Amino acid sequence: MQAIRSILVVIEPEHSESLALKRAKLIAGVTDAHLHLLVCDRKHEHSALLSLLKTGLQGDGYSVTTEQAWNDSLHKTIIDVQQAEGCGLVIKQHYPDSPLKKALLTPADWKLLRYCPTPVLLVKTSTPWADGVILAAIDVGNSDVEHRALHHSIIDHGFDIASLAKAQLHVISAHPSPMLSAADPTFQLKETIEARYREQCQAFQAEFDVDDAHLHIKEGPADVLIPHTAHALQAAVTIIGTVARTGISGALIGNTAEVVLDALESDVLVLKPQALMDQLEELATTA
Repeated sequence: MQAIRSILVVIEPEHSESLALKRAKLIAGVTDAHLHLLVCDRKHEHSALLSLLKTGLQGDGYSVTTEQAWNDSLHKTIIDVQQAEGCGLVIKQHYPDSPLKKALLTPADWKLLRYCPTPVLLVKTSTPWADGVILAAIDVGNSDVEHRALHHSIIDHGFDIASLAKAQLHVISAHPSPMLSAADPTFQLKETIEARYREQCQAFQAEFDVDDAHLHIKEGPADVLIPHTAHALQAAVTIIGTVARTGISGALIGNTAEVVLDALESDVLVLKPQALMDQLEELATTA
């Protein structure tokens, strides 16, 4: 987070208060990152709004540029501008389509999360970050190289956000329930599963300096436990990662992540492994 030099902020003209801009100002106020404000619209002119926002932000000491653009779709426009401006973070507010779809992400949000080659912060609530809880979701049981790199990124971003918001970082990791049919005998008994995860957690805690009070290891499906823990802790931000398994088609976030994202009541920062971001960047530059 500290290394991000430029932030792309998606501005929605029809909404008077931009929570995305509020989050961007908080981050840029600590990191001195440049803010690039983007309105995605092909029909109406928004230069007056962008000029007003730019003047106000510059008056507050922020480095700001603005742009209005449109290229086929919302997510493609955002990614095209992100690439052109070299932004290291995209911030967009999630606006529910209707009361019926209040918790669900829109198709545009999903495509942005799937294909954007940088971290995406999706702002879902107005809950202040200051003095709150930042929840980082990891899979301690997965210790392959790709997951370990992703864990490092998740925890690093978690500590960075907690530092800039003067918040507390908590970590959640779910472990599977016993399965008599499991090939590995370890996963056939509750006690052996817990013992293995506790052992892995001790190594994780030693590496990342996370104490017992801020580590939550629970049995059950991650898509249930992560939103439940975020709600119980009243988390302001939840950080999750996704690992691709099948090349560029693996950019599609899995079912677990989809359920988690839709169910979370907090802001969500979605991170991807560097290899996947490199693939997506290559796709973005050749599309």
